[in-house]
Amino acid sequence: MEINQKQQPKKQETQSRKRIVVVLGVILIVVLGAGFVYQLIKSIDLEGQNELTQQQLDQAYNDLDSMSNELDTRILKIAQLGGEIDTLLQIKNQLEEEKKAFRQKAYRQINDLQGRVDGYKELLLAQDKEIERLKQVNEELLEENTELKDETNALNESIKDLNESRSQLEEKVAKASQLKIDGMKILAVNESGREREGEFKNRHIAHLKIQFDVLENKVAPIEGKEILVKVTDPKNQVIFDVATGSGTFVFEGRESFFTIKKEILYDRNTQSLTFLYDKGSEYDLGEHKVEVYTEDYKMGEGKFIVK
Repeated sequence: MEINQKQQPKKQETQSRKRIVVVLGVILIVVLGAGFVYQLIKSIDLEGQNELTQQQLDQAYNDLDSMSNELDTRILKIAQLGGEIDTLLQIKNQLEEEKKAFRQKAYRQINDLQGRVDGYKELLLAQDKEIERLKQVNEELLEENTELKDETNALNESIKDLNESRSQLEEKVAKASQLKIDGMKILAVNESGREREGEFKNRHIAHLKIQFDVLENKVAPIEGKEILVKVTDPKNQVIFDVATGSGTFVFEGRESFFTIKKEILYDRNTQSLTFLYDKGSEYDLGEHKVEVYTEDYKMGEGKFIVK
């Protein structure tokens, strides 16, 4: 009986020691878990750490929740064994607070990041729309530019054709407005005033008389005109004498002499003109040519023969 009484305190001491070991084990697990939770929460800080993905956050929260359940199990066992659980309950409450804080911070970060992502997506979509709009504008501008170039080319061709037509019309008008002569008579007038036409001798030519009509032209301008008469001998030499009013003019880009000239006012009606020329010396034998000019074109011509 005495032996049983001695063994009783030893058994109780052994059970107390087991309880202490269990409690220390639980406390160690809790402390290690709390340290892990602290490091995990710290790892999601927005300022210094990389953001966790939604899947990682969910996994971390599940780990914390599992740890909380394990702690509940340990608390229950210790309570059943009659151990002290006040400290464990405080740790449990702290863990729950940390779980709550973890979820709030982590998911607030996710929501914030998701909001930013959505904002960036909207911005990118807006930029895509702007890019498409600009592409459309550029295509329209390119099409308009092409059409404008085509219209410009067509307009240039039309202007070119118009200028050519205008030049041709001006050329036709200028040609149509040129004056013509008709009915030229070349007479030899002797000292007594007798006139001979066609062929004559030097003794018959005291004066050379040239007559013709400047024809009517209703498209010619009404203006003063210089009518130039050029007499060329059989050797193709122009008969001229500056003292009697001869001079030079330009025809087809070349300077030439004229024999005699007269200024008239042309009024678009037919006018009869007479020129008298006194050579002062004998004419060469043969055919002589008489040409009539005004400005830079020839109005007509005739001839006479000295035999």
